[in-house]
Amino acid sequence: MDARRHTPSFRGLWIQSYYTRVGHPWEGHTGYIKAIAIHPAGTLIASASSDNHVRLWRLSDRRTIAIFQHSSPVRSVTFSADGKHIFSGGDDNKISEWAAKGVHPKFLAITTAHDACITGDLSTAEELLTQDILTDANDYTSYAHRSFVLSRKHDWDHALEDAIKSVSIQPSLTGYISKGIALCGQGHIRDARVVFDVASMFTNQDSETNHFLLLIKAIALFNADQHDEAMLLIKELAAACPTTDLLGCRVVETYLRVQLGINAFNSARHDEAADHFTAAVNSGAFSSKDIYEIYKDLTVLFSWNLGSLCLTAHQKRCQAFLLAGKPDQALEAHQYMRDAIDESAKASCLDWSNAFKQKCSAFCAANGDVALAVSDYDSAIDLYSAAINSNSASDAIFANRTRAKLGKMLWMEALLDAQKVVELDSLSYLGYNLKHAALHGARRYDEAIETFQTMLSKLDNAPDIQTRKLRQQYLRPSEVERAIRRVIDAQLDNAPLRVLDTTTGLLCDREAQISAFKMSIEYKELVSSTITHPDLHMKRIKKAVMTYFQYAMLSHRWEGKEPLLQDIQVNGLYDSELDLVGGMTKLRSFCKTARNAGYNWAWSDTCCIDRSNNVELQESVNSMFVWYHHSALTIIYLSDVPPSSKSGALAKSAWNTRGWTVQEFIAPKVIIFYQNDWTLYLDDHTPNHKESFAIMQELKDATGIDQPAVAAFRPSMSGAREKLHWASTRMTTHQEDIAYSLFGTFGVRLSVDYGEKQDKALGRLLQEIVARSGDITGLDWVGKSSDFNSCLPASITVYQAPPCKLPLLPEDQIQSSVSSLRKTVAVDFASNLYTMLRNMNGPRFATQRLHLPCLAFNVRAVRRVRRQAPESHFTYEVKADGLHDLLITTEETLVQFWPVRPTEQKFVLVRPWDLSLLELPEFAGPLNFVEPSDFGPDTESEEEYGTPPSSPSDDRSSDDPVKQEVVDLESRALRLLVRLGQPFSAFLLAQQCSREYKRIASDNDIIGQVKDAVSVGDIRTIEIS
Repeated sequence: MDARRHTPSFRGLWIQSYYTRVGHPWEGHTGYIKAIAIHPAGTLIASASSDNHVRLWRLSDRRTIAIFQHSSPVRSVTFSADGKHIFSGGDDNKISEWAAKGVHPKFLAITTAHDACITGDLSTAEELLTQDILTDANDYTSYAHRSFVLSRKHDWDHALEDAIKSVSIQPSLTGYISKGIALCGQGHIRDARVVFDVASMFTNQDSETNHFLLLIKAIALFNADQHDEAMLLIKELAAACPTTDLLGCRVVETYLRVQLGINAFNSARHDEAADHFTAAVNSGAFSSKDIYEIYKDLTVLFSWNLGSLCLTAHQKRCQAFLLAGKPDQALEAHQYMRDAIDESAKASCLDWSNAFKQKCSAFCAANGDVALAVSDYDSAIDLYSAAINSNSASDAIFANRTRAKLGKMLWMEALLDAQKVVELDSLSYLGYNLKHAALHGARRYDEAIETFQTMLSKLDNAPDIQTRKLRQQYLRPSEVERAIRRVIDAQLDNAPLRVLDTTTGLLCDREAQISAFKMSIEYKELVSSTITHPDLHMKRIKKAVMTYFQYAMLSHRWEGKEPLLQDIQVNGLYDSELDLVGGMTKLRSFCKTARNAGYNWAWSDTCCIDRSNNVELQESVNSMFVWYHHSALTIIYLSDVPPSSKSGALAKSAWNTRGWTVQEFIAPKVIIFYQNDWTLYLDDHTPNHKESFAIMQELKDATGIDQPAVAAFRPSMSGAREKLHWASTRMTTHQEDIAYSLFGTFGVRLSVDYGEKQDKALGRLLQEIVARSGDITGLDWVGKSSDFNSCLPASITVYQAPPCKLPLLPEDQIQSSVSSLRKTVAVDFASNLYTMLRNMNGPRFATQRLHLPCLAFNVRAVRRVRRQAPESHFTYEVKADGLHDLLITTEETLVQFWPVRPTEQKFVLVRPWDLSLLELPEFAGPLNFVEPSDFGPDTESEEEYGTPPSSPSDDRSSDDPVKQEVVDLESRALRLLVRLGQPFSAFLLAQQCSREYKRIASDNDIIGQVKDAVSVGDIRTIEIS
């Protein structure tokens, strides 16, 4: 018979004359059968197979009684001549020798009592054996067998009695085994060990019988809770006798492992239980399908159910992993079980398997939800994955795993799960919502927005009202885009009309900037993220827009030819054709520095203004201060400061002499000074040089502007005299620019007219300041009058000289003078004067004429006196009503007169009215500089820079005790008289033919003083041209 041509089974016995098979095939091998051999006695058959096993069969019942394992497929087998050994050979190139006594001693040989023990009918078995004993009182074997039955019933005392009776009648292996089992049951471990040792004397030195005896001893010790000793005995036995029934060792070890696992499982030690069940599954004991038949005696002795051992180990292992919180391993164990068991076993546990998978899925999903709720994304992903692997996953589980992966920023994996949600329920909005989130995280914003549109359509068309209501939580992309455009327009209102792209070097107007933004990742991210909210989140939109459109400004000194708009309008500043254009290196370095600082846009006055366009030029001049203020960074380039310069180089730089640079360092929030090699000045790495003490001190020494003014300057018209002083020493290429450069400093918008000359440009600026604010400190000058108005100077240089500062009367002297006046002057006079002055209108300009409220003193005499003075200047003695005589030096020729020689031309000395003398609370010192937090939002326009009209005054706090003393009108009126009695700065006015007056410019301050308390002058408003 050629076994290789058939399935792995014997074809039974054949009768030669008819060649017909007798009985069914003998099954057990899992590979091809390569050879068979018959025992010399004709009672056993050995078979060799490619499944690495040699099987020993009993011919009488055709059952496997022993299995010997090779390390490779077995190709030949034979018995020794005496039948005691089996020899086999295989692909490992070795001959293996095995003991042929593959049948261990049988207990309760094939009898009715034996069958009752197998089926668990212990009462019947006990009754039958009792009958045998009653029939033959010396039947020691029946006593031993009944002891086994009683031990299984845990009737240890009677079991021990029967065992002792058996041994007393006839010492035997069976008797001592029964006694050892009974002693273990009673807990007499030490005695049991001795009894098992004695039992070994009755094995006739048969290694297989002795081997089986030790297995029984190990089991008995295990059942007596000697687990470690039992397991150690099994281990040592397998190592010492690898060729003697190794399968038996594996079967016993496996069964004991399962028992340990069940004990741990019942005590909720699920990790430990899983380890035991895993060891049992991996033991190899289940490689033979006939272990139940081979080791049926273990069922007789210990009630073992070897038939279900394999399935029990697998199922318990699955459950232990699940309850240990390892659902993924539980599902792996379940799949391993499905692969390992045969079809009949699969069919028998089908209901359990389905229930387990459902339980596993529910467990994973529930615990995944818990993990997701506390942001334990790794655990959530593992749990949801386990649920999905159980083949009972729903769209909800895929959705939750998507959320967990989104939390871990596993965008592409989340996208796959989200797509699965869409596939499982294409009508639901949820899958599209999650898909949008995944695409958004993966920065695939165009796809994200398109997916979101689909989601909105699903919500709009949802069949139930509740789902449709969810639509209110989201915005359409078009709504968001319109909102963003409004913010962009507001942002660009305070930005230059044209800027440089620091990356490409191209000039961009506002529409080009907006187009670039809409194509940018930043814009798409903003739209994609904003549409997921029910409101527009304007703060976030403003921040994103501000970040993208923030720009750097250049402050520098023009040097010869600079690149103009026409030079870079076409190809951009990085074009190699522009290498030879003057100033190009500076412009490129500026843009690269701005780009390295993180800014997309940059502005330079050389090339970002179309000077041929008058409208644009007007807008640029009037808005430049605002542009600098709203810049994220102003880079100040000192072309004449070499590398590694010491402190003092900034003060000497020509940059400090230019008119436009005043606003370029006071307007910005952040400035950085660079040397001519584009390294930091003084190597100062302070993020904002306005916060560098060393640099600010040097700047103050050079300009007279202190650090608070530079750090937190606020455009206003108050303190005009000081601001005019800042610009008084500076130069501009066009003389009109000295005035134009101050428009932003004062917060005014005026027309630009190159060619009008400095005096007119400055006159228009000063006229605006006086008209809008009432601040007349700009009228405090000596020098030459402007043709624009005689009260105004012809040049800003007159403000180089400090303003006229007269000593203030100490408070104690004021109090003393008030006390004296109460005794000498009518209080009514003082109160009336106070009321009239309080009701006076402020100064104003109209058609280049100044309407100046003042206290006027009519001049009675003007006489020229001889004094040392320049040849072009004259000194005059002037007498006026109520004033002490005074001298005035001027280059103008005045008409001389006195009482006896009158003239028709009238002269008047005036004291410009200063409202602060009234000591009203609202005029208690307006501030020129404030902290940035008080400066208003960054989106404010230049019109918001202004302050209410005011006049300069002493800075006194509202809780000043002095003010508490002058709360009544009488006190304030008398204090006013005292102040009016002090020296004051006066103007000399000469009446013109047209009845208005003209200011007589003098070379020195005109200081007047009244003669007495009541000679304070006439209250008038005089028109001055």
